[in-house]
Amino acid sequence: MIECRNIAKGKGKGELIVSSEPISFLGGVNPENGEVIDPNHELKGQIIKDKVLFIPGGKGSTVGSYVIFQMMKNNTAPKAIICLNAEPIIATGAIMSDIPMVDSPADTKELVNGTFVEVDGDNGTIEIL
Repeated sequence: MIECRNIAKGKGKGELIVSSEPISFLGGVNPENGEVIDPNHELKGQIIKDKVLFIPGGKGSTVGSYVIFQMMKNNTAPKAIICLNAEPIIATGAIMSDIPMVDSPADTKELVNGTFVEVDGDNGTIEIL
């Protein structure tokens, strides 16, 4: 069990998709299908729908919160979000969209692409499944 700070309530589980780069949801992710479309992002072409997204944080416009909300409405959002350091854009989007979110994980060495995890936004934990 990895201790974290809880940001958005709920539990979500799935396969990790990990990026060492912050992501902008506005213009960086297609809300219609969950594909990362930022041509300069390391996850370009990958789908974050139904994954657990692990990123350092977000960047860009506050409209990114609404893109996350649109993804939830389109059923293309991640199952949960883990950030090293949550900032208001991603946190607001996750809270509005009922996407479980935590930040500041105590240990990240097991949080690698393809690992299945459960994020518990109620208790601020990540469990490796």
